[in-house]
Amino acid sequence: MTTPQPTPALSDSTPDKGGGGNRMALVVIASCQLMVVLDITIVNIALPHIQTSLDFSTTTLSWVLNAYTLTFGGLLLLGGRAGDILGRRRVLVSGILLFVVASLLGGLAQNGGQLLAARALQGVGGAIASPTSLALISTTFKEGPERNRAFGVFAAVSAGGGAIGLLAGGMLVEWLDWRWVLFVNVPIGLLIAIAAPRWIRESERHPGHFDLLGALTSTLGMTALVYGFIRAAQEGWRDALTLASFGAALVMLAAFVTVERRSKQPIIPLHMFADRNRAGTYSIMLCLAAAIFGMFFFLTLFVQNVLDFSPLQAGLAFLPVSAVIAVGAGLASHLLPKYGPKPFMVTGALLAAAGLAWLTLTDVHSTYAGSVLGPMLVFSLGMGMQFVSITLMALSRVPRHESGAASGLLNTTQQVGGSLGLSILVTVFGTASANEAKDQIPRFMAQATPAERIRFERTGQLPAPWSDEILTSGVSAAFIVAAVFAALGAVLALLVIQVRPDDLERLKGRVKPEP
Repeated sequence: MTTPQPTPALSDSTPDKGGGGNRMALVVIASCQLMVVLDITIVNIALPHIQTSLDFSTTTLSWVLNAYTLTFGGLLLLGGRAGDILGRRRVLVSGILLFVVASLLGGLAQNGGQLLAARALQGVGGAIASPTSLALISTTFKEGPERNRAFGVFAAVSAGGGAIGLLAGGMLVEWLDWRWVLFVNVPIGLLIAIAAPRWIRESERHPGHFDLLGALTSTLGMTALVYGFIRAAQEGWRDALTLASFGAALVMLAAFVTVERRSKQPIIPLHMFADRNRAGTYSIMLCLAAAIFGMFFFLTLFVQNVLDFSPLQAGLAFLPVSAVIAVGAGLASHLLPKYGPKPFMVTGALLAAAGLAWLTLTDVHSTYAGSVLGPMLVFSLGMGMQFVSITLMALSRVPRHESGAASGLLNTTQQVGGSLGLSILVTVFGTASANEAKDQIPRFMAQATPAERIRFERTGQLPAPWSDEILTSGVSAAFIVAAVFAALGAVLALLVIQVRPDDLERLKGRVKPEP
């Protein structure tokens, strides 16, 4: 649905390989995106082992995820601009190599600070590579069915990569060590870096400059905002540092808007939001990213801590998610030319909301087959439909020289929505868990043996099944808010998105390329 453009000239070192070359290019692009997306979730199952090994507290442990997603989301726009200015293939390879180095350093980390620094550096590498890989689809594949199929593959990888990461993390933790969830990126990344120059055409370079101040203020602002929510979950809303974090976030984000308005080449071209469909699509992505991050994070805690799944069992439990997301993405990709993206955006968001609402019914007596699998599959089908439709709509009618910025903005809304949404859900989880603990502790103390009381006074932790009740109460509360996020996405899709008559013609490849 992007504005058709002539195929870019090939670099001197890359011959035109025809259809086979395009298929191999898609393999390289999809592999790059899969590796980047995997690292958002592959560490989830390893978190208990990381906590024990590097002495993280429960609250600071969430930064193992947020250190990656915040730098990833905050710098994606800069990565998209870098591809436009320096050449997308060149930037893709550079981002992958940085990602490889950071993964190696993270696997070798000896304390929490080293790991968080490595995870942040991974996010920088991912931010350079990911928007470039999406933009390369626009310049590699002809508009119409061929590009629709490529977007379908990319969307399925983007959406299903989270579940694959959980499975891979379970296998690596159980069979090897938690450090291998990071080491595994090294050989994969090197193979991608070697294959990219052979199979991917270099894009045309466009003159411009880098909006470093915009990238810095947006990243610092989002980091402060997320920290404020996480701090509130631990210390309360009246805590001085909590309030200071929200204040700093407000100042930084206001500065970001000011910088973007005054910049001749802003990291976010504000005129992109003038298009109703694109602005609505970005808003929908914010909501759905919050929902999917919350689903993976809290369901991982539930199956391991309440259902007592091993890391491998937990990974296998999420395998159906990847399969059903692929089904949903394939279905939407096939039917989009006939019906357009709006029906799939609305239906997908409603299915995701229904699945999350269903998950709120889980309790300490729930089973995987009886209470988790069904809602998880409903949620996954909806997300598969969503990601294809959102990807196509976000890049609709974008000039070729801004495709990197547009794709970077789409990925940014996903990562920022996920980070911010997860921090909000963690706050809800913490509040609900604390309230449940107030009810459970007196009951426990009334029934506990002297030895159990002494152990509780030393550790501050209740044994099972008391702790399971507390965890389940917090998870259920988080799922309620996650369902609200998904439902809001459905409302936005229904009221904001408008499919124009020529959009369907573009999806069918019937619009002639513009000169």
